[in-house]
Amino acid sequence: FVTSALIVLSGDLNRSTISSDLGGAPFGNVVSFSDGLPNEGSGVPYFYLTTLDPTARNALRDKRSSLAISEYPLGTCGERDPENPACAKITLTGKLVLVDVSTKEAEFAEHALFTKHPEMMDWPEDHNFQIFKLEIEDIFLINWFGGRKPLTVDQYLHTKMNKFAFILSKFI
Repeated sequence: FVTSALIVLSGDLNRSTISSDLGGAPFGNVVSFSDGLPNEGSGVPYFYLTTLDPTARNALRDKRSSLAISEYPLGTCGERDPENPACAKITLTGKLVLVDVSTKEAEFAEHALFTKHPEMMDWPEDHNFQIFKLEIEDIFLINWFGGRKPLTVDQYLHTKMNKFAFILSKFI
């Protein structure tokens, strides 16, 4: 399960929502996220989004969402194509919800996001960026041939990074 934790710790990829602008069709978008401080990921992805972007607008109307992340950007897949099952990938599915700004969670999420993506601190205030998180309900993990690997949300959230994963994360 360390594979899933490492992929999420290092990732920045695709988010999909149910589009309110496209009559309920799926809408994919590339978004930045953080699940915690470097090498201390919680597994819960946090996002800094504005309703000027469809991702946040869609989530406020229909919270169903997914986040797909690949091992490929780590450079650990060698010559393999990103779609090759030996190049791990994970899709987290659940509800994309606003984080209450008055909570410790919001403070944690903001610190995590701004640490991983410092330029977010300078994004325009009049764009009303807000912190969202994915409340994970299902996990789809592929890291080798043979189909989906069984991984519960509880297993995923309670995976501790081992030394190998920590060392790999230094190259991210």
